[in-house]
Amino acid sequence: MDQQKLVKECLRNNPVAQKQLYELYAESMLGICYRYTKSMNDAEEVLQQGFIKVFTNLHQYKMEGELGAWIRRIIVNTAINYLKRKPRYQLDLSFEDSHLHPVTSHEPEMKLNMQDLLNLVRQLPPGYQTIFNLCAVEGYTHVEIGKILGIKESTSRSQYARARALLINWLEKYSENEKKDSYGR
Repeated sequence: MDQQKLVKECLRNNPVAQKQLYELYAESMLGICYRYTKSMNDAEEVLQQGFIKVFTNLHQYKMEGELGAWIRRIIVNTAINYLKRKPRYQLDLSFEDSHLHPVTSHEPEMKLNMQDLLNLVRQLPPGYQTIFNLCAVEGYTHVEIGKILGIKESTSRSQYARARALLINWLEKYSENEKKDSYGR
């Protein structure tokens, strides 16, 4: 079924079409939810809340552009709102500068798979993780991130730089450990 027909059938409350739409996008959207949360249970909760919003607001989709991109935006916004409401995810944007080191122009050489990198991003403090995901993964500007999170653009920029520096620090340590392991030390 093509995208427009699928949307029209969902708007007619056709449960088969709704299930098809959900199954078409749920897996990739769950990955997005998981990037913003700290557990799979939370990610699944965000996914369910997000799809409720998708089906509730499907009448607003104008059949222009990619349906997946429209759903993705709803899912990301749902994840951000979820983080704002949960005390354990307080978007604390403070972090000890002593844990950071300046960003260097060299890139650490190592073999790191995508899952390892995602796990490192997930270890960032929630505020850093959220801003990093919004900027580096979703492609939002710092002005947009500021509006979404209710912070200044400069705060978004500095937190992104700190998240990036922290990740580079971790990657360099990972690289050093890899070299030590390969030399048998």
